Amino acid sequence: MSLIATRDQAGAVRMVRMGLASRQALIAYLFLFPAFVYFCIFFFYPIGVELWSSLQNNDSGVFAGLQNYIQAFQDPRVLNSFKVTGLFALGVTVLSIIIGLGLAILLDQPLRGRVILRACLLTPYITSGVIVGLMWRNILDPATGILNRVFAILGLPPQDWLSNYQAALPVLIVIMVWHGVGYTMILFLAGLQGIPPEYAEAASVDGATHWQRFRHITLPLLAPTTLFVSIISVISSLQAFSEALIITQGGPAEATRLYVYHVFNVAFNENNIAYASALTFLMFLAILLLTTLQLRIGGNDIEY
Repeated sequence: MSLIATRDQAGAVRMVRMGLASRQALIAYLFLFPAFVYFCIFFFYPIGVELWSSLQNNDSGVFAGLQNYIQAFQDPRVLNSFKVTGLFALGVTVLSIIIGLGLAILLDQPLRGRVILRACLLTPYITSGVIVGLMWRNILDPATGILNRVFAILGLPPQDWLSNYQAALPVLIVIMVWHGVGYTMILFLAGLQGIPPEYAEAASVDGATHWQRFRHITLPLLAPTTLFVSIISVISSLQAFSEALIITQGGPAEATRLYVYHVFNVAFNENNIAYASALTFLMFLAILLLTTLQLRIGGNDIEY
């Protein structure tokens, strides 16, 4: 009898646990349901609509299959915007990592006024891209810009940066880096402050130089932060739009015709929504592919 009673008690305990687990799962699903609805409405549904629109003929509205995608790979303007955007993303990502890490190392030192310096560096990041574009367009104006006035004081000839085919894209890269380097600096600063000081102290005792400590301790431990910074820099660069629209309008001679700016022109200036939808979906796939590659390649080298 005691054995039967023990089994009954064990079964009752299991039933209670199963009931508790079911209630906890139900509560979890209830909390997740609003987020699920949000993603369905504002993420999955727009992607579905975009994909369906990209498979239609813009004029007749009938199903056109992959015609818009075939046209995209044969369109020299699309290929040029891909190339320009790739160079833009590469320049912004590399400079953001180098300058952001350098500023983070500098402001991690016990400097007087470093809090004010951090705030000043972060201010451009929290400023609207439209305002940044208007400000830099005025600064670089060949007739009334502040930069050319400084050149005149120094006895240097004025420069029309935004009309120079070779200089326009590098100038746009510098502006983009200036706009976002404060955020990059904050991320690297958080990573630096998360490294236990005992590692550097032990290396100093062993006679390691500053460069050796930075190369063999700091950089490997900052690998997760560097990977994250590279991913967000690439994504933000591929999606850059306001800078090209306001500062250069894609010129000169399409030297700064970024991909999103080209999609904007196709959709609203040429009124070809179906083709623009195909271009947008291609950008979505490109961002997804690049992010996956970065996670696979960079994630294998991370040391904890």
